[in-house]
Amino acid sequence: MGNSEQENTCKAKHAKPLGFRMLERIRGAPLSFKSYQAIVLILTFFAYASYHATRKTTSIVKSVLDPNKTSAGVTHWSNSLYLKIAGHKSGSKNGWAPFDTADGTAMLGDIDVAFLSIYALGMYFAGHLGDRVDLRNLLTIGMVGTGVFTAIFGAAYWLNIHSFYYFLCIQMIAGLLQSTGWPSVVAVVGNWFGKSKRGLIMGIWNAHTSVGNITGSLVAAALLRYGWGWSFVAPGAIIAVFGLLVFFFLPVSPDTVGVKEMDDSESEEKYGLSEPLLERGESSEEKAVGFIRAWKIPGVAPFALCLFFSKLVAYTFLYWLPFYISHTAIDGEYLSDSTAGTLSTLFDVGGVVGGILAGHISDRIEARAVTAATFMYCAIPALFCYRSYGGISLNWNIALMFITGMLVNGPYALITTAVSADLGTHSSLNGNSRALATVTAIIDGTGSVGAAVGPLLTGYISSTSWSAVFTMLMGAALIAGLLLSRLVVAEISAKIEARKKGPASELPISAMVEP
Repeated sequence: MGNSEQENTCKAKHAKPLGFRMLERIRGAPLSFKSYQAIVLILTFFAYASYHATRKTTSIVKSVLDPNKTSAGVTHWSNSLYLKIAGHKSGSKNGWAPFDTADGTAMLGDIDVAFLSIYALGMYFAGHLGDRVDLRNLLTIGMVGTGVFTAIFGAAYWLNIHSFYYFLCIQMIAGLLQSTGWPSVVAVVGNWFGKSKRGLIMGIWNAHTSVGNITGSLVAAALLRYGWGWSFVAPGAIIAVFGLLVFFFLPVSPDTVGVKEMDDSESEEKYGLSEPLLERGESSEEKAVGFIRAWKIPGVAPFALCLFFSKLVAYTFLYWLPFYISHTAIDGEYLSDSTAGTLSTLFDVGGVVGGILAGHISDRIEARAVTAATFMYCAIPALFCYRSYGGISLNWNIALMFITGMLVNGPYALITTAVSADLGTHSSLNGNSRALATVTAIIDGTGSVGAAVGPLLTGYISSTSWSAVFTMLMGAALIAGLLLSRLVVAEISAKIEARKKGPASELPISAMVEP
């Protein structure tokens, strides 16, 4: 028994990131559990924010590559605000072949759809791989690789490359590399935080999406005056640097750095660690969970399909909201592109609030499905009101947009974070910790397919009627809520049973559906 313990300590020491080994040698003492938690939250937050920063760059540079504005296509973005910041003249007719032709916007649309499709497909494989290899190494490769290919895309500016297939292939490879990010960061965060406060913690942590989008927009816009290539190289360098920080300083789990899951009884109560994240099985060598078995975990399929429709709604707003605002009269007037672009950020602000609120509510009532379904059902009247009454005045538009963003993005944030982590540590796995990345990838990969479908359908439907677009979005929100019906009933039934047994009873995530 003593030998086995010694062997595990030796293994943990060997697996500990080099940065920590150097840091502890300098300090002369190991870091506390809470210090590791803080490092994990901060590092994964900025790691995934840097993914979004590189992803956002293309939307800012599009109007330079294709200066001819168009009302068709899934890739129209209102970038006048960013172009003004960069000192770029919006009336410039330069452009960049092959995107400066009449088909330029369609070509950029093809690149976007290709990126999202490969990203969604790659997510399944990345999660499967993540449960079989060191997540720190996988994340490092994904981040550094994303940085390199983002910079290679921008290198076309200096190399004078004008081949459509060059840009298409680079973005497809970048999409594949970016797919390593989400399953890895969720799995790592899930390994360090107990279930009792996971929803709130992950709701706050999920703000990295908005931080990354804003950072990417500002950096790319500020560098446009020096040439659009720099708008890709700089975000690429940023994510590569964070990738190296991940390699040297990211502790994947408490086991890998040889710390106990709880420091003391105070941290159990204060930090929500009284319920261990994983109950380890007797076997020290855990077998990674297969793709099919992960799909069969109770709750995975309904939440994955729910996220398909939830992301369909969220990403339609992400791609089309600035365009919709600038082409819809508010108080009898049409807003400029720059004002519309600025105004649309309030949808994201509402989304941050919604993510935190959904996480907090689901922690308090211990019912993830009930929370997600309620938000989706409430999003239906919010979408209707925004379409019907958003044009009354600017104040009405702002208020309704914020509420819609909160209700649409709340369940999206909850499912991609806390729910994925919960299901990846489901009781049916008997304490096997090597399913978290696979489950996260299945859920978000399915959602990413919806993210590609929503904007694509909107491109066709909006040419006929924006009311039809909002009808589609309301229908998607309804289907998303209905897909969770069985889990909602199971959670409510488990709550009623728990109340009958007494206040000591708890509702674990495994009570959502019977195994």
